Amino acid sequence: ERLRVVVRDPARLPGAVREYVEVVVGSHGDASVVDRAFDGADAVFWLVPPDASLTPEDAYSGFTGPAAKALAAHGVGHVVGVSALGRGTQLADRAGLVTASLAMDDLIAGTGVAYRALACPSFFENLLEEAGSIREKGVFTEAAEADRKAPLVAVADIAAVAEGLLLDRSWSGSGSVPVLGPQDLSPNDLARIITGQLGRPVRYERQSLDELRAGLVGYGLDEAFVQGVVDMKRAKDAGLDAGVVRTPDTATPTTFEEWCARTLKPAVLS
Repeated sequence: ERLRVVVRDPARLPGAVREYVEVVVGSHGDASVVDRAFDGADAVFWLVPPDASLTPEDAYSGFTGPAAKALAAHGVGHVVGVSALGRGTQLADRAGLVTASLAMDDLIAGTGVAYRALACPSFFENLLEEAGSIREKGVFTEAAEADRKAPLVAVADIAAVAEGLLLDRSWSGSGSVPVLGPQDLSPNDLARIITGQLGRPVRYERQSLDELRAGLVGYGLDEAFVQGVVDMKRAKDAGLDAGVVRTPDTATPTTFEEWCARTLKPAVLS
């Protein structure tokens, strides 16, 4: 396959990547950039970088609007996008960033392309933000109930599912592809596994939604975006991600133990 990538700064692409790809410089939220990028393309991988200076709607559907027009204009056949679990649940319309992501899926599907939304839970990689706290205090925080089990997934597994869909392209219509990881885990489960991997005690502390909101606002994030994060966390703690049954088709292979050994442990001990 010939690959074309959209990047703001080509210098940040590893040399081994640059020699295999055609580069379009700019933001994929820019109409002129996606017009160049989608010209002659058979398939597109779509991943929105949430912009905390915008409302959730602007950060997802607003950012995707130029691409939706370009997909139709250039007759792109297939699109695979990174999205979220929750569609069809009672919480889907009040789940903050997840609600915005599902609306983005509808926007892309409405262009007439064959579309698959990768319906993802939270990522293992979110814990990398806690590496410093784990190193210095032996603590990580989240807003979830300590014993609530939920699916979690490694981003490498999401990439593998996307790759398979982009290379196959025998599918049609629009729909979701759940990407659920190998098992449901609670924050207390994560603490136990991290403790075993590091060989020293690590515990989970639950953060209230008010504390979460205050911290994010303190970082200068847009208040509507912050509310989107809070609403998403509230919905997830109420079971937003529990609506899909794990099967051999929706499970992915990387365990949390494997990810900890390969990714979190080096980050904590660095």
